[in-house]
Amino acid sequence: MRQLMAREEPPKGRNLLPLVGQPAPERADAARNRRALLCAAQRILTESGVEGLSMDRVAADACVGVGTVYRRFGDRSGLAYALLDETEQQFQASFLFGPPPLGPGAPPVTRIRAFLHAYVDRMETQAELHAIAEQREPTGRHQSGAYRTARAHLIGLLTSAGVSGDISYLADALLANLAAGVLIHQRRELHFSTDRIKAGLDRLLDGILGT
Repeated sequence: MRQLMAREEPPKGRNLLPLVGQPAPERADAARNRRALLCAAQRILTESGVEGLSMDRVAADACVGVGTVYRRFGDRSGLAYALLDETEQQFQASFLFGPPPLGPGAPPVTRIRAFLHAYVDRMETQAELHAIAEQREPTGRHQSGAYRTARAHLIGLLTSAGVSGDISYLADALLANLAAGVLIHQRRELHFSTDRIKAGLDRLLDGILGT
């Protein structure tokens, strides 16, 4: 999953998303093939949910050999990351460059709360796909560009808010409560409402802020 550069205004006169660490630009035919595979995968998600998402089914739906799908995405986790890429970029753009309170212009504490709440809302529809993406390795979530961008964002806001102590640890602690597995457990097994989850995150933030 690609990441936006963590700065507070978009670059002028260029596409917003030539991102840090992204691979070299694809050939036009390779890009078309990738889009066709992702369109097939998205249709499967819409029709059957994540349970129906398999490399074999994507290949069949896209009328290509399954080896093509593996070469393009590596495995099911890589496919999930690719499916999340567009919405991840939109989410990053909203908290890095969008209007307040999520974007610049609001006090840092207000922006942190808005970020945590927006993350919960986003995971309401995408948590299961995130869970698949994070299965590749134990620290797969933490190695992704999306996580690093979110972590850097929280570290910057916590610093601006005057929080003392180990801010790097505190950023990880807040993000740990937004992991796909945690939110799926809370919503599906404990039947927590999103309002309850957001209220709990607010209490955690209050503790960090000493309020």
